[in-house]
Amino acid sequence: MPLLIQNRRIDRPGSTVDLFARYPHLQENAQIFRSKPYVDVDPKCLLYVHQREFAATTPSDNSVAVLGSDDATTCHLVLVRHTGSGAACLAHCDGSNTWSEVPLIVKAVTSLSKDPAKEGRLELHLVGGFDDEPKVSHKLSLSLLSAFQRQKEDIHLETCCITGTLLHQPVVYLLGINIKTGELFPASFPHKGPAEKLRSARTFTGGQMADIYDSNKGVIKIGPCKWSPNLDISFWLSQNDDTILKYLSTSPSAEPPHFVQHIKSTIQFLLEHPSSDSVFPGGQPQHYRRTEQGDWENITQT
Repeated sequence: MPLLIQNRRIDRPGSTVDLFARYPHLQENAQIFRSKPYVDVDPKCLLYVHQREFAATTPSDNSVAVLGSDDATTCHLVLVRHTGSGAACLAHCDGSNTWSEVPLIVKAVTSLSKDPAKEGRLELHLVGGFDDEPKVSHKLSLSLLSAFQRQKEDIHLETCCITGTLLHQPVVYLLGINIKTGELFPASFPHKGPAEKLRSARTFTGGQMADIYDSNKGVIKIGPCKWSPNLDISFWLSQNDDTILKYLSTSPSAEPPHFVQHIKSTIQFLLEHPSSDSVFPGGQPQHYRRTEQGDWENITQT
């Protein structure tokens, strides 16, 4: 079923500029979102979603009250929410495999919204990207819109704060959602755990989109994933910031200040763990559960 805007099916747009020209209220809604004050999210109620990850949950979750992600410069943050059940899924997409990722995102929400007493509709919110010179953001924007148009479910596009403003810097590249109320807001996330370095290493070494959360159990699952020793990457630790930005970023002029340090810490982690076998003994994933104090505790059985 094609994507819907204001309850009407839309044709596939040729560009994001064309989309905003046809539906100017989308830019108005995006401006409203951008004008909201930034929220400092309490890590004790947060589930942070890294690049090439998605997580879904419902308002009945006692471990997670907020889903959030950031650093979507050329990437896009994709949120699908069912208005009846309140179930929501947040994904951080970078265009690695959009056509297979979108069905997973939709299924994650519909599988948590099967109660017939809670009628509602699926709503889509997109945040991230900018008018970068190689048009990486623009290609991802159009791919996501096309992929959602191909889903069998009716999906209503509500927020579209993405590529198309003709600005050469991201206007907003972060997103939080209060699972209990459904409110969307720009947010900062000083804590991106658990296992931030491990999760970044999974993406850095080519890991594909992964569902990281079991909302029924309140458990985060990381991996298992595979990488092999690669001492050559130590080369990057001796390079200056400009070189790292030039060769390891899709948007060198738009990255947040912590990008280079993030890359270096990820590389250092891989050098300290040259084989993934040391991180995933017996090929088993790592599991984390929220403690009574609100921290994520590793409960992996060894």
